[in-house]
Amino acid sequence: MNSRRKAKEWIFPRHKEFENELRISSSEWFRENGFEVHNKMPYCLDKLDNWKNNIVLPEVANYIESFRAQSEKDGKPFPLHKYAHHGLSSQAMVFNLIGPLIARNDLKPLIKLLETKGISGNFKNAEFEYEDRNVFNEDTGQPTSIDLVLFDSEDKPTIFIESKLVESEFGGCSVFKKGDCSGKNPINDLNECFLHFIGRKYWELIEKYDFTENLENERICVFVNYYQFFREILLSIDKNGYFVLLSDNRSPVFDCTTEGKRKGLIPLLTEFVPNQYKDRIIQITVQEVVEYISKSGNHNDWIDIFKDKYGLK
Repeated sequence: MNSRRKAKEWIFPRHKEFENELRISSSEWFRENGFEVHNKMPYCLDKLDNWKNNIVLPEVANYIESFRAQSEKDGKPFPLHKYAHHGLSSQAMVFNLIGPLIARNDLKPLIKLLETKGISGNFKNAEFEYEDRNVFNEDTGQPTSIDLVLFDSEDKPTIFIESKLVESEFGGCSVFKKGDCSGKNPINDLNECFLHFIGRKYWELIEKYDFTENLENERICVFVNYYQFFREILLSIDKNGYFVLLSDNRSPVFDCTTEGKRKGLIPLLTEFVPNQYKDRIIQITVQEVVEYISKSGNHNDWIDIFKDKYGLK
């Protein structure tokens, strides 16, 4: 049997098939709405300036635009992703899924879902694209940014939600990608890490929260490929909160179980997290959020449109 035929016996779903499914549903949604699209990618709008056409509810687009303007005025630029006009953008997806709950001051469906995962609390409001430069001393450049954060009754950030759609990874270290690092684990000589040298506190928090024991025997630096994951879990722990991954259950990337066999980035990377913090990592799926929103009965005017856009029907 050749490798092409053998590949068909792979028991896990393939990421390419999931992405193609989303491309088709997104293309059809843009076409049905009469939006201008990229001449080679019908699942992407023609330009970033038209990102609002990627948002299901106009009130959500208006809310985001207003929040962006206020953030600019407060000196905290809102990082609208350069592919926010792409039909498969995870930022646009979380705007479409959670944005209506925020704009309408109705976080109950999300809160009820989180309660089933063991997270309870009085969460009063939420905010997109949260950042705190002080945690890692990120004094210049783009700091660690969390897609969505829920604040508790004392207005403290508590639930840190990272959204993923068709991404095939957690973001890696740009220093390595630019060729300025060999990728060697610097844990025994932190002066070998450029980021540590310029004052970033990633490795200080690694030590503070007892990750060192789980990382010290690795020959390759875990930041090379999983920089984003470790920054976000460390930030969540430092804020005494939870790191929540929101992803689509059709994607095999982050967590996938087939025929009793489990694989994915979350089960892999959780092994590097100290036992006392493992329960701070929570997973929810797009499908679960849709289910709880639908059951609430308060969002029937748009939830079916969301399902159409993302091929969930």
